[in-house]
Amino acid sequence: MSTAVSKELRREVLEANLRIPRAGLATLTWGNVSGVDRQAGVFVIKPSGVAYEALTEEDLVVVSLTDGKVVEGHLRPSTDTETHRSLYLAFPSIGGVTHTHSTHAVAFAQARRPIPVLGTTHADTFNGPVPVTEALTPQQCATDYEYNTGQVIVDLLDRDDTRAREVPGALVAHHGPFTWGADATKSLEHAVICEAVAEMALHTITLGTVEPPQHLLDRHFTRKHGPDAYYGNPGAA
Repeated sequence: MSTAVSKELRREVLEANLRIPRAGLATLTWGNVSGVDRQAGVFVIKPSGVAYEALTEEDLVVVSLTDGKVVEGHLRPSTDTETHRSLYLAFPSIGGVTHTHSTHAVAFAQARRPIPVLGTTHADTFNGPVPVTEALTPQQCATDYEYNTGQVIVDLLDRDDTRAREVPGALVAHHGPFTWGADATKSLEHAVICEAVAEMALHTITLGTVEPPQHLLDRHFTRKHGPDAYYGNPGAA
């Protein structure tokens, strides 16, 4: 068992990965979650291509935040590892990252359209549309492709940590969603929400959209986030 990170972090990352297929966010092995230990300078991520039903704590891979080298683990890390590392390095508030190929969010990514804010369900989590990146250039694909995938998200958000907290997800053009949060569990929850609001948006667009009032959207975001938030019960399960 690893000594580089806590058992609690390993358990959290494992459980978040196992929730991907339970939430209907992945076909086969198309998804991964990581969680970072900034004090130790490492993050824990799913190994490449391992079926969720076979995944164990011992399979998880520990990667250096500084240079991307494997610190512990007997398997190769996810091919998206460098994208996760890119996001961790750019945004200090991020404690976990999730990537999936969930159907409805991918549809928006493939169409290169942001997921619009069409109602309060979206505004509860995302303070604005879920944005979509520019397409990667031939040069970005040829060298350091996965790291550059993270960098197009970083550029999209202007390397603004506050914006990353308020809109905890983005669509990579022609690829799919990446979401993040304070920890691995929260990043997975944001992936679930991203897929749900993408599906709602597609249904709404087919019926014809009506612009929601901004004051209503603002109210829903601020009642869950910020100094005056009052949604939920701290400490409750």
